Amino acid sequence: MKVQLQGQALRLRIDEAELAQLLDGAAVGNRTHWPDGRVERQQLALGEAPGWQRDGEGWRVVLNDGEVRAFAARLPSREGLPMTLPVPDGEALELLFDVDVRDSVRHRRGGREGRA
Repeated sequence: MKVQLQGQALRLRIDEAELAQLLDGAAVGNRTHWPDGRVERQQLALGEAPGWQRDGEGWRVVLNDGEVRAFAARLPSREGLPMTLPVPDGEALELLFDVDVRDSVRHRRGGREGRA
């Protein structure tokens, strides 16, 4: 999973293998080992309602299962699945979930793009 964060915009991009794990009910994620020895994790999971959870080791974004499955059925696509998470006393966090389009093309079309 690739994590991009700038201000109040968070983009989470996964590949087709991670999408398969997510659709099978497993969380996918990223772990960062910092120079001070701390390890921080970022996770993505499916659930009934979208949301955000934080614990001592990092955070988890929960996406709506049905919306992700409908999105996956439209792949490959350059369009991501947007979501807005409210922030107490602040600007909302704009989240974009997407699947790497080049990986989707290779996976779903068997690398046939551009061939006659």
